[in-house]
Amino acid sequence: MLAGFIAVMIIVLVCAGAITYNSVSTLLGTKAETQMKQIASQANGRLEAIITQIDTLTLQAVNDVYLQQLFLSSVQGKAPNFSERQSLLKIANHIQAYSGVSNVELYTTDFARMFPLDEQKLTDLIEPNWIEQADKEKGRLVWIGNDPKNPDTVLAIRRINLIDRWFSNGGYLMVRINRSYFDFQSKLPDTGQRELMLLADSSARPIVTEGGALADISGLMHTDSQQVTLEQKRYILVKQLSEQTGWTLMILYPVSDVTDGISVLRWAIIVSGAIGLVLFIILSFLLSSMITRPILRLMRAMRNTRQGVLTPNLTQSYTTELNDLNMTYNQMVDNMNRLIKLVYEKEMIQSRTELQALQAQIDPHFLYNTLEALYWSLQEKEEEELADLVVAMSDLFRYVIGNPNKDVWVNLSEELEHIKRYLSIMSVRFGSRLVWEIDSEDMYSHVNIPKLLIQPLVENAILHGLEGKIGVGLITIRVEPSSLEPSSELRITVRDDGPGMNEQTLQAVLESMERGSAPSAKGKGMAISNVQRRLQLYYPSLPDTYRGLTITSSPGQGTSVSFDIPIYAKAFEANFSNEKLEGGTQ
Repeated sequence: MLAGFIAVMIIVLVCAGAITYNSVSTLLGTKAETQMKQIASQANGRLEAIITQIDTLTLQAVNDVYLQQLFLSSVQGKAPNFSERQSLLKIANHIQAYSGVSNVELYTTDFARMFPLDEQKLTDLIEPNWIEQADKEKGRLVWIGNDPKNPDTVLAIRRINLIDRWFSNGGYLMVRINRSYFDFQSKLPDTGQRELMLLADSSARPIVTEGGALADISGLMHTDSQQVTLEQKRYILVKQLSEQTGWTLMILYPVSDVTDGISVLRWAIIVSGAIGLVLFIILSFLLSSMITRPILRLMRAMRNTRQGVLTPNLTQSYTTELNDLNMTYNQMVDNMNRLIKLVYEKEMIQSRTELQALQAQIDPHFLYNTLEALYWSLQEKEEEELADLVVAMSDLFRYVIGNPNKDVWVNLSEELEHIKRYLSIMSVRFGSRLVWEIDSEDMYSHVNIPKLLIQPLVENAILHGLEGKIGVGLITIRVEPSSLEPSSELRITVRDDGPGMNEQTLQAVLESMERGSAPSAKGKGMAISNVQRRLQLYYPSLPDTYRGLTITSSPGQGTSVSFDIPIYAKAFEANFSNEKLEGGTQ
């Protein structure tokens, strides 16, 4: 049945197509198509030739050696005298002699007129956006269109690129062309037809018009219809946009010249359409029953799905398209069932994970309770020194482990207090060999700093400075105003008087620090690179003041590590609340 419907429609279309082809090929082929294409091609070619001629002449003018030297001197601050400006008349006459240019004007970069010799400003003649467009085109000719102050002239402007100054802006050249220069229809071949020609600029202002009925140029430019009505007459509209100027060339051809004598074609199309419509209605009823029944069954299955019953539709249809649709629905039901099962399993996993997280919160409390029990045991045995060590360890663990919901930023005083506890614990190991000094004024105690930013550097100083030295070792932590920005930055320096490093070893440390690790025989070598990376992450929007870690060292003179931080509250906490930073010691 579908094949019979297609066969009937093919017969109708073939009959209508044959009649249309015989009539239209005779009428439109001989009148509209050939003539309008020929006129449009010739008119556009004539317009492009005019534009190319003016573009070539103005390009030669702006590349003239004398003009280049004169505008280069003007850019360098040497104003040309009257005689030098008057000499530009030769260049202007050359452009006017070989084109329809009526006037040539030259302007400096500050829009002052250099030629002709008056004080007219470029911004008084054209809108600033045209100057900006000329700058964007970097020396290509920009067609402005009709002069708003003199509708009988057309304006074009190009920037003067200084060859000896890396093609930088040296000024502007503007030309005025008479509108009549673009009225070239009289120079095209006479076709004996009544076509109208219209040339409009990018702002829908007419440059060349024919006939008094062509007032609504903007409507013609923005319409997508191939036929328009002017003074109760229908026209075929052909438009061509010039890429060089942005102008639109429009040719209007009377529809009456095309449709003369095709009434027979009209009746043939009407009769063929009527026959095809009757046959289409008859066959549509037959085809609709074949299509709607499987669709209704699929709709019932979808309604059940909407009510929460996800059951597939197992019925088959006579058409491939409906079978594909039914198969897609069945696949969707299967996917939804799998997703429901997956969501249920994920909720179970999430519940177990939450229980594990609650259990993990108990572990630090167990550690603190154990240390407290050890402390009281040592107190009962009168081991005061070991008891104080246990208290220091407990405070250190509370500071390092802390509450997972606690802020990762601390006051500078809290960080320094943590360092004192760490140094006290390390004194148990090194005894009198470890001496330290912390130099920081109370006025800096409120400054916020990321937690555990200084302690890794102190640890490095002990492991690499004190261990490699015979005798007493001094660790100095100093907080002072930065020498670069003393009013807005603090400099924190950790110094040891250990064996130091030679130039080769220091360079290796700096290079490895930028890669994310530092060479070391102890530990994993991550302390310096960790601090360096965290400084980059916690202060990302201070590229001018951020300088990272500064390491200075020489053999026998010890090692100094310093960095600068801004003096203000936590400005970047929100950016790093989810940041995961790896820690370690070198």
